[in-house]
Amino acid sequence: MNPPLPVESRKDYRIVPGDVLEISVWREEDLTKQVLVRADGALSFPLVGDVPAGGLTIEDVRVTLTERLTDFLADPVVSVSVITTSQKIYVVGKVNKPGEFVTPGRVTVMHALALAGGLNPFADRDDITILRQTGDRTTPLAFDYDAVSAGEELEQNILLMNGDIVVVR
Repeated sequence: MNPPLPVESRKDYRIVPGDVLEISVWREEDLTKQVLVRADGALSFPLVGDVPAGGLTIEDVRVTLTERLTDFLADPVVSVSVITTSQKIYVVGKVNKPGEFVTPGRVTVMHALALAGGLNPFADRDDITILRQTGDRTTPLAFDYDAVSAGEELEQNILLMNGDIVVVR
């Protein structure tokens, strides 16, 4: 089993189908479970049944579980953490191994480029774009490989989110 990933400290992390969460209720040993977020975005938990999780934050899920458990327990104290993630990112264009990558947690643009085998000799190193989908809107984010690899403009080396596409021209 993999150790817990640091994603639970990221307030912006959104749970995706395929993630495995550990849910525990203080002083209730039978209510400590590892659960899989199903393809429909829900998870199943004792007493409360199906709970929506896909697209929500860890705190959102914790609050929902706490509210639903109050029908069965007095003042439940619920903890939720991410054990494994199934975040997907895509790297396309002039890299050695373009494709879809299932990432094990926090991945920056430089990590993604390494997963894709690095830039090929024909890549335009200062013309890389991250395409981020938010609702029905796509936002392009610029990335200059040479600047970041030289230790400059490090703010460009952002954490990628589920579904981000790194385009190397």
